[in-house]
Parts: sequence; structure tokens; C-alpha cells
Amino acid sequence: MQFGIMSVSDITRDPVSGYTPSEAERIDGITKIAVKAEEVGLDVFAIGEHHNPPFFSSSPTTLLAHIAALTERLIVTTSTTLITTNDPVRIAEEYAMLQHLSKGRMDLMLGRGNTAPVYPWFGQDIRQGLPLALENYNLLHRLWREDVVDWEGNFRSPLQGFTSTPRPLDDVPPFVWHGSIRTPEIAEQAAYYGNGYFANNIFWPKDHYKKLIDFYRRRFEAHGHGSQAQAIVGLGGQAFIGKNSQDAHDQFRPYFNEAPVYGNGPRMEDFEEMTPLSVGSPQEVIDKTLTFRDAFGDYQRQLFLVDHAGLPLGMVLDQLELLGGEVVPVLRKELAARRSPEAADAPTHASLVKAKYGDAEPRQPRPNANRGDNVTGGSPYQDSDAAVASYPTL
Repeated sequence: MQFGIMSVSDITRDPVSGYTPSEAERIDGITKIAVKAEEVGLDVFAIGEHHNPPFFSSSPTTLLAHIAALTERLIVTTSTTLITTNDPVRIAEEYAMLQHLSKGRMDLMLGRGNTAPVYPWFGQDIRQGLPLALENYNLLHRLWREDVVDWEGNFRSPLQGFTSTPRPLDDVPPFVWHGSIRTPEIAEQAAYYGNGYFANNIFWPKDHYKKLIDFYRRRFEAHGHGSQAQAIVGLGGQAFIGKNSQDAHDQFRPYFNEAPVYGNGPRMEDFEEMTPLSVGSPQEVIDKTLTFRDAFGDYQRQLFLVDHAGLPLGMVLDQLELLGGEVVPVLRKELAARRSPEAADAPTHASLVKAKYGDAEPRQPRPNANRGDNVTGGSPYQDSDAAVASYPTL
């Protein structure tokens, strides 16, 4: 089970102090937050992708590469990467580079995006969002698994004899999660490829997410990737932790009341009752989070949103101390004790390499200088006879 935090990278006015941080302050602050996440024992840091104010994370791979360089074991990922408005060729190359730089300590979450103006900024039409997502991921999937790709589709120019570079580390593609807020089509896409499915699990009642997750599990099994219990599920969540329930509610209330997403809506207590939002003592947050497993079954990754709505950096770092020091250790123990023997482990680069090669040495792609610029039309990569002989039959 992996635990971590996710950020939507918002720049929001602090309703208590009245101060709005600059982009520079938030970018510097999110780096400190990621480093702190590793320091307190968390496993994963995730950042969203946005191309409009008031968000700053327009280049997740740049930020995550920097964070990977400052940490030693933290897995860096996205929440989400836009498979619609990004060219799948650029996604293939940029995230393969991140995979190399992080020594495999990364994966990525793909999503369609739901901000209508962003689509035309990148030459796309939101009304084609679903077919665009399906086609682009099909190409990305192939680019990471085939040295040479011939491809033709509806939304970009054809490819003839194309090789994305660098090739994935150890010739093993990064693990992909498909993130969804409300649509079963993305759950179907994740199930079809045997990828992970990440339910946002923030703004809606558990019955909403349960329908999506149960659908994904059924389709995962139907596509032959394993039993429903072996499907790879991730969950989001929101938490604000205080020494006791009253302190937590008093501290978080002004931020909740003016938050851009749910401010001026239901009372915080009503929102807690209706959604996965957890505000309270460490034990109350633990108890609420354990209900996720009861509702959705065993899952592999839990990410908490802790840095939004104008919360100042110092308060976020204090939240991480409580999350890593008092909440997550208990959750690890409790969820491990309740875990079914059939449930899958969270995928990592090491586990994916093991699954592909067994005890053999991984393939390390090398451009074949003896073939010049691939004038023969074949693969620009060549492996030694000894390396080829060591590969298991797949």
C-alpha cells in the first residue's frame, strides 16, 4: 500500500491573513512540500497539470524531475497528465526522460481534463475529448512498447518508421493510472489495458465512486488481466488534521468557507458527512479513511490533498508531520491486517522489471551506430547476441 499527497497547484488567497502568494512562492513551496513528504515517511508525491490561472503546474515533468533529484525514495507522479491536449509523442518522450532521471521512481496518471477553454489553446475540440483520449493513449501505449511505430489516426499527422527517444528505462514503460472524476469510459480504458484506475474520491458521495470502481474491477477481469480483487485501484481524499476535532474544525473552517471549489456551499460538517472530506483528530482521519477500504475493497494507493484553498506553507508542513507521524503508520498497519491475500501489490518499476525479465538482465536499448540513420527501415536499436539469448520468452 502506497500513501502520499497530491496537489492541484492552485494559487489561492489565504482568507485568514488576506495574503496571496506569488507564483514563485508557490513553486518554491511545493518543492518543500514534496521533500517534506519523503521526510515524514510518505511514498508518493503527485502534481496536476494546468495551463490557466490560478494554477502554476504547466510543466509537471520539469517540476517532478527537480523533486526526484532532491529526494531518494519518493515516487513522483501526476494527477493528472492531459492525454487530450498533449501530443502523445511528447508525453512518451518527456516521461521516459523523467523515468531515466528518477531511476524509475515515477509513474503517471492520465486524464481528459475538464476545462473547456484549454482544448482550443492546443488546437483541440472538447467535444472530441473522449475519442481523442482513446486514440492518443493507444498511440502512447505503442510508442513505449515498439521501437519503430507506423501509425495513422484522426487527430494528428501519421507516423512512419518513428522511434520515440529515449526508450523507456530497462525497456519497461512507466506504469499508467487513468484518473477519472465521473465517467465510466476512462475506467473501461484502464481495464482494457490492464492499467491502474484512480478515483478522485473528493467531491462526491462514496456511492458515486463505488459505481465507477466496481465497473472498472468487472471490466479488468473481463479483459483477462486477473480477478476483480487483483485490479489496481488508487483513491484520492482530503484531510485536515488537528490535535482534536474542535481545533481542526476551527482552523480549517475559514479555508473551507472560501475555497474556490466548495466555498459558499454546504456547511463543512454537511460536506464531511456527504463526501470523503476528513477534518478532525488523527484518529478521526484514520477512522474515516478506513471506511474507504470497506466501501471500495483493497486498493493500492491513497493520496491526500493537503495544500489547497490558500492554506499557508507552514500549516501544510505541519499537516504533513501529523499525516506521516500519526495517521499513515496506523493506516499501514490496519489496512495490511484487513488485506485479502488475493489483492495485488502497488506496481513499481522494480516489480514491472521483474515481471518482464524474471532473473535475466533487463534490455538496455542502444541506438545502432552501424546502421547510420536507420536507412534499412528496420529498428534503429540492436542488442548483443548474449543479451538477446538471456531474454525470457514472453
